Amino acid sequence: MEPWEAALSLMPLPAGVTELNLTNGVGTMLTGLQSNTVVKGIVFMPGATDEFYFFRRAKAALTNPAPTMLDGVIALKRQTRIRATFHAPLLLLHTDEDSLEPIIKSQNEALTEKIKAGSFVKHALYNDRDWDAIQPILRKNLGVEILPAKYSPDSWHFYRHSFAGWNLNGWEALEAVTLAGKTTCRIEKQGGLSLRRIVIFFEQDRRVVLPKDRALPATY
Repeated sequence: MEPWEAALSLMPLPAGVTELNLTNGVGTMLTGLQSNTVVKGIVFMPGATDEFYFFRRAKAALTNPAPTMLDGVIALKRQTRIRATFHAPLLLLHTDEDSLEPIIKSQNEALTEKIKAGSFVKHALYNDRDWDAIQPILRKNLGVEILPAKYSPDSWHFYRHSFAGWNLNGWEALEAVTLAGKTTCRIEKQGGLSLRRIVIFFEQDRRVVLPKDRALPATY
């Protein structure tokens, strides 16, 4: 058993849950995450949330009378198109169409270390939240400017965010947000010598990942 699996095996799901489905699947798994040092966050990526909300075909029975988070992950993997990948310290629930590597570009190493030294909210729990809900929280807790601003049309193509986390640092929070919202971000310091501010720009992630059962057409 991998360390992340062992950690999830100690986290019970709510009593009485016998199935993960459209109405309770994402929320049950997000609220089931407990504070620990191995799996600090769980992210439902766009492909996984689409299986529940868009295609409406994700449904997984829980046969253990006292199911754990690990039981939930195993059930989703065996009974749906959703897969699990541990991108330390985040557990990613995704499909084959999701890009699993976050794109975060920093102007320099000093900015990277500053963001890593920062902290996010102690317990993050966001289920199907849009950019207008996430942006102010990032801005306040990281102490930097976050663009696009709240209510900006530039965020209209961002996916809604479903992730949970405990004691994430600033960098880990950026990874969770970009992976959940299918975005990329870049970190820059702007302004003159007397007034320099850190700005984090988010943009739509335009990478396309073909499912494993769909190959590109042959070219000649």
